[in-house]
Amino acid sequence: MNDDQLLRYSRQIMLPEIEIDGQLKLLQSRVLIIGLGGLGCPIALYLAAAGVGHLILADDDIVELSNLQRQIAHGNQDIGKYKVDSAKASILEINPEIQVTTITQRFDAISLEQAIDTIDLVVDATDNFATRFIINRVCVETSTPVVFGAAVKLEGQILIYDPETTSACYQCLYKNAKDGDNNCAENGVAAPIVGIIGCCQAMEAVKLLVGFGASSAGYLQVFDAHSMQWRKLKLPRDPLCPTCSAI
Repeated sequence: MNDDQLLRYSRQIMLPEIEIDGQLKLLQSRVLIIGLGGLGCPIALYLAAAGVGHLILADDDIVELSNLQRQIAHGNQDIGKYKVDSAKASILEINPEIQVTTITQRFDAISLEQAIDTIDLVVDATDNFATRFIINRVCVETSTPVVFGAAVKLEGQILIYDPETTSACYQCLYKNAKDGDNNCAENGVAAPIVGIIGCCQAMEAVKLLVGFGASSAGYLQVFDAHSMQWRKLKLPRDPLCPTCSAI
């Protein structure tokens, strides 16, 4: 690291869990963030600030006025732009030293497998089961760790799949769930909820990339803003899961 990097990341390097070796791991990491909405914005901004060396941003949506209540990487001037382009500009304002690649397409299994060929970790910030199931299946098949997150109304949750453990995958939890009305467009969401969940997803990503702390894989973490409480629920692997049972 050069002198500017030592200064930029000095508060993290002070931590015994990270130090210079951990910061170098972050600088050498490639993370794919799928979805640059309410969750993806804080995830991208904090991973950039933390010094993840290469962020790949994937989203085919454009910025709309209704997004600005919670999607903090975008502003009024970004309405009509691709979310990935708006987020990239915000990221580079925070940390111009990192590399940012944008993808303006919706992944299918084949294109996602090609995209994560050189990826260290995937962060899911999408809002539908169909896409999450594709992310889950490809990451299980390619042994790629993934941090899932979701938020609606006043609640949020996080689930981690880590191929280094025997943790359950996303489909172990939701089986063959289908998309319905359980989304923020139909039910609403409080602005800070997506920030809370997104920031926690970013922290879990840093832990996985650096390799410190107790693993959250194998647990479902649920946040309820009514009580401002977290619940951590043990999630066993489903022996009949169509995605991970054979792994």
